[in-house]
Amino acid sequence: MRNLKVTIAYNGAAYHGWQRQNNAYTVQEAFENALYELIGEHISVNGCSRTDAGVHAREYVLSFLTSSTITCRGVIFGMNAILDDDIAVLSCEQADENFHARYSCKGKEYEYIVHNSEIKDPFYKYTAYRSWYPIDAERLDREAKAFIGRHDFKAFCSADCTKENTVRTIFDFTVRRVGDTVRFKVSGDGFLYNMVRIMVGTLLYINDSKLPEGAIADLIAGRDRTNAGKTVPPQGLYLNKVFYDEGNEDNE
Repeated sequence: MRNLKVTIAYNGAAYHGWQRQNNAYTVQEAFENALYELIGEHISVNGCSRTDAGVHAREYVLSFLTSSTITCRGVIFGMNAILDDDIAVLSCEQADENFHARYSCKGKEYEYIVHNSEIKDPFYKYTAYRSWYPIDAERLDREAKAFIGRHDFKAFCSADCTKENTVRTIFDFTVRRVGDTVRFKVSGDGFLYNMVRIMVGTLLYINDSKLPEGAIADLIAGRDRTNAGKTVPPQGLYLNKVFYDEGNEDNE
């Protein structure tokens, strides 16, 4: 058996998230169906993360064991020929037998895009969240730095979150304006359910004066979800990068 590490990108607008479900079409189901068509094996692949309905990924890593002798190049071009155009296989490589897309992951980077304009843009309908109220990106960049470090993020996860341990480490958080978009980029060792979307919503509350400047430290300490900002919609969220230790792949 070979252990293959595959990196894909997808536009999540047409899918009910990554993970296979009984009553909705997901990215995992689309990928596994295409894989069966390509190599004739029923395989349940391991994904690096769950993503919600409507969320996108520029770099999503999955892994699976196969007895097929297909080359990595064959996986890339074969899968891209079968998959719909909103999912692309970017790379494939043979990994160490112990590599697991989820459990070997050391961290992730997400980006959230807000289309900040009084005029709507039809091309952002499923790929960004629109907010017409002017956003001070430099101000929010300063505020976002309060998230950096190891904290209990109980106040920044959905009430549906089932994790008992809500402590996570944020490596970096930046807010930058690019034309008429504002881009929130955050990296960390792990994220709770809806955590990024609530963090962005909290920053937007500060921007809109619904929360005071400097509120984030107190929100973290208070551990109360009801005091933090709104959960912004899913279409602006992108899984940007996935981090692993070097040396756990075999490229030959």
